[in-house]
Amino acid sequence: MQKRKSNLYKPNSKEPFNVSRSKIDFFLECAQCFWLDRRLGITRPDMPGWSLNSAVDSLLKNEFDVLREKKQPHALMLQYNIHAVPFSHPDLAVWRDDNNKKIGASFFHKETNLNICGIVDDIWQNTKTEQLHIVDYKSTSTDYPISLDSQYKLGYKRQMEVYQWIFKHLGFDVSETGYFLFANAYKNRPGFHGKLEFETTIIPYQGNDAWIDKTVVDIKKCLDSDNIPESGTDCQHCAYRKLIQNESLKTQMSLIN
Repeated sequence: MQKRKSNLYKPNSKEPFNVSRSKIDFFLECAQCFWLDRRLGITRPDMPGWSLNSAVDSLLKNEFDVLREKKQPHALMLQYNIHAVPFSHPDLAVWRDDNNKKIGASFFHKETNLNICGIVDDIWQNTKTEQLHIVDYKSTSTDYPISLDSQYKLGYKRQMEVYQWIFKHLGFDVSETGYFLFANAYKNRPGFHGKLEFETTIIPYQGNDAWIDKTVVDIKKCLDSDNIPESGTDCQHCAYRKLIQNESLKTQMSLIN
């Protein structure tokens, strides 16, 4: 694996540096891996893209866009008693990254010279309060009840809160209530027959973005430091690197002896 040479942070640069919502989550998971990635270009092994998830996202966007033009609610909104319609705005294509520029919605944080950005799936506007609801699509296939209770879904919640924080700072009246729209593929059908069937579920989430401002400042301090931060407590990547280093040292010692 070669070191990445682009998108590296330079402490003395006056150019704003992009920090995506996924990199914020990365930093919270392991400051050491984050620093190695952003300062030195030493990245973790890549994960393959989730093509089926992307396909479901695209189809949902198409479905809601039809209603966006008509300013009508989706049947799911009516089913879950959500008084809203898909939000229309000239910058929606930018926020959703329809042109694949990998930025999305962004807010320049002057104090740190960091550009905090994130790609949203959708935004709904409340028909009673006119507040905006951030919406995120999730695709899965499970026999368990859909919920936000498991540990790995903490990242989902932080994702929602970062999006809410960005749009508040862009001057929008954003509701603390966001929505996760889950598309759960059935596995108990008698056969595939060339198609997947999904059950759709909407789960509301009451966000709290109070942690973000401090985290952005902490990220700036981390990036400016020339010292490698400590590993995250539960970082499997750091644990793997340490194990390999120890095994390599043992091999070298056995050759000497």
